Amino acid sequence: MRTRLGSWLAAHPADVVDVFVYVVILNLAIEYLPTVISESFSLSLLTALLLKVTLEVVLLVKGAVMARLRTAATRRARTTAAVMLWAVAAGSKLIVLWLIEATFGGSVSLGGFIPVTLLVVTLLLSRTALRRLLYPEAS
Repeated sequence: MRTRLGSWLAAHPADVVDVFVYVVILNLAIEYLPTVISESFSLSLLTALLLKVTLEVVLLVKGAVMARLRTAATRRARTTAAVMLWAVAAGSKLIVLWLIEATFGGSVSLGGFIPVTLLVVTLLLSRTALRRLLYPEAS
């Protein structure tokens, strides 16, 4: 008999792979960037899960803002949507930093705005590359 978690995992294999990719990228960042710190592998796994959830929400919000930008009919509406897009892009990094600090305290640090921006960009690029590799028909 399958549990709810088991059923969800079976229905969302790409999300499970994303978390594993995030763990690898995060631990490489921990190894090579002195400002990125995690006291244990377990904390880096939990950090990857938190990043996965947070980035999924950010991508949903970004998608909504992009849709608004595409359908904007006036200059004012386009400018407002563009400012909103910038706010989502910059604000999401600050939210990630805050969530990590609020959740893990000093046990996990993603450095600051620049390191977390590089980390998030790397996570999203890795996610995209792996999904294109695993699911070429969806590209």
